[in-house]
Amino acid sequence: MKYIMSIDQGTTSSRAILFDERGRQCGVSQREFPQFFPNDGWVEQDANEIWTSTVEVVQELMKRNALSSGDLIAFGITNQRETTVVWDRATGEPLHRAVVWQDRRTADWCESQSGSPFADLVTERTGLLVDPYFSATKLAWILNNEAGLRERAKRGEVVFGTIDAYLLFRLTGGKVHLTDATNASRTMLYDIHRGVWDEQILSTLNIPIEMMPEVCDCAHEFGVTGLFGGAVPIRGMAGDQQAALIGQGCFTKGDIKSTYGTGCFVIVNTGDDPLRSENRLLSTVAYQLEGHTTYGLEGSIFVAGAAVQWLRDELGVIKTATDIERLAKRVPDNGGVHFVPAFTGLGTPHWNPIARATISGLSRGTGSAHIARAALEGIAFQVNDVIRAMEADANTSIRELRVDGGASENNLLMQFQSDILRTKVIRPTVTETTALGAAYLAGLATGIWENKAAIKKHWKAARTISPKMKAADRASLLIGWEKAIRNLQ
Repeated sequence: MKYIMSIDQGTTSSRAILFDERGRQCGVSQREFPQFFPNDGWVEQDANEIWTSTVEVVQELMKRNALSSGDLIAFGITNQRETTVVWDRATGEPLHRAVVWQDRRTADWCESQSGSPFADLVTERTGLLVDPYFSATKLAWILNNEAGLRERAKRGEVVFGTIDAYLLFRLTGGKVHLTDATNASRTMLYDIHRGVWDEQILSTLNIPIEMMPEVCDCAHEFGVTGLFGGAVPIRGMAGDQQAALIGQGCFTKGDIKSTYGTGCFVIVNTGDDPLRSENRLLSTVAYQLEGHTTYGLEGSIFVAGAAVQWLRDELGVIKTATDIERLAKRVPDNGGVHFVPAFTGLGTPHWNPIARATISGLSRGTGSAHIARAALEGIAFQVNDVIRAMEADANTSIRELRVDGGASENNLLMQFQSDILRTKVIRPTVTETTALGAAYLAGLATGIWENKAAIKKHWKAARTISPKMKAADRASLLIGWEKAIRNLQ
């Protein structure tokens, strides 16, 4: 039997996941790596550590499953998206720590552009808002603060990429500098209508076009790696949230998924036309295949699972992330506690970069279980805010939500999500849909699967969760959440 291996490079860990030709998961390897917080609101990673951890998980998975390079049909790559890397074209060495998507160091500059002609231009062409979340201002900051990099970039000596492009460059021994349309669409530098880097935005931010990667379809001949014993082609690439959309088989206009990871990201397929949101959602490339672009509306929640990590690592309330469900179940409700996990600002639809996390409604009777429950509920409330904005933009009601990611295995959270949304929540048999989407893309490019319809046949529901909460209880909870959000403003 032959396999496709997905490289799933996430915010807190790198993983390699093995899939067979029927899309069944056959093995996984994972390595965590550190993040750095040198100043308030700054989040950085060592790109070399990302690279090393990626190589290690691939090697470990191959060894564990007794595989040689000849057993691999292809690699697919999926990645944390907006995280920004600048490296030396000749050596592949990073020239600054990777600036992570959560990083808010350019918040003041972005705020200064509110209502400006430039902000309008950005939204019109890229589908995004001027926000430190995206790669553009991170890249501009690096070029402004590292002497000589801009001049070297103009000479073609220094290049930029999101994590996908950086890994591809290293995997191919520096021969290939490419990205795909989904990752490009998250930089705030890419015209999603014309499918090109926008020279006006690049010029405004003083970013040399010479350092930008070529943009390709998501299923493409990205190159070949010989690092694992023999030549293996790389044939699929997409940002993690778009890969999850593909892994969920959301190929029909109106299909919607929510991924519960470090952050939480909701994407609805909007078909052939990019929609301009009236509710501060993001218009983005959902996927691009055979030169045809399909678009989506996205809501980006910066902190979801990261709030659980905080309870574990900083407060010691739980020992492992999975402990939170058991702890939260000790109480019947949140006891009036609301946890707004705005550690790095608030994303969609609030877009408040200076907001900070709050836990409100504490009383003498509040215990760790109430805080744990409020943390889970805070994730679901944020998803509800996003989906209500989507419904307003599309003038429709969403009847079901497909879910994936680590926290989607939390039954308490998923039940609360269904209750607060008043809609069905469906968890698939394979919840590693991000990696699965990358594998599907590689399989499309190599002929394992003929088309999107062949992929969609593999999707199966493992559990459907329906709303149970009384309307009055739901209304009361939403009033409490809205009050907690208002107090941040």
